[in-house]
Amino acid sequence: MTVLEDKIHNFTNSIQESLAQQNYFAALALALMAPDICSKLEYPEKHTKERYKNWFNELLADKYQSEIGPQKEVHNFLTGSDFYALRCSFLHQGEVGITEQKARERLHNFIFVKPKPGGMVHMNQINDTLQLQVDIFCVDILLAVERWVELHKNDHMINGRAQNIIEIKSDFSF
Repeated sequence: MTVLEDKIHNFTNSIQESLAQQNYFAALALALMAPDICSKLEYPEKHTKERYKNWFNELLADKYQSEIGPQKEVHNFLTGSDFYALRCSFLHQGEVGITEQKARERLHNFIFVKPKPGGMVHMNQINDTLQLQVDIFCVDILLAVERWVELHKNDHMINGRAQNIIEIKSDFSF
């Protein structure tokens, strides 16, 4: 296992454990942090907003678009800009309204719902509000992170930078 795989696994494992325990706030916070970590490792010289949006566009955008109507027009439910605005609003203010976020593009608000047995409520949009099922959204991000790690696990520069990622030790060593 490379340094990158080991360090990122700590985060992806925490997301999975949070989802299993139905600790959706923790899962969502960690899931929204993960693209920050990955994109910083890959492009440390770029600004956060640019890195984060690019990461979404490369690894997640296709999951959040669909062909709609008889003409099969492509509709983007979530853009890189709105994904970044959600990250900022949720992680810095605990909010899902993104109207005040300069980065936002089309959406104004998000509604997150818990999973229900036998059903799914995900990627429903009314006007400028997007409804997402929290576990599906977190898993989508988690899978994108795992895909990113697979693409970059042998990159020596990224592995070198990954050594700086936090580690919580199980002993008292320095």
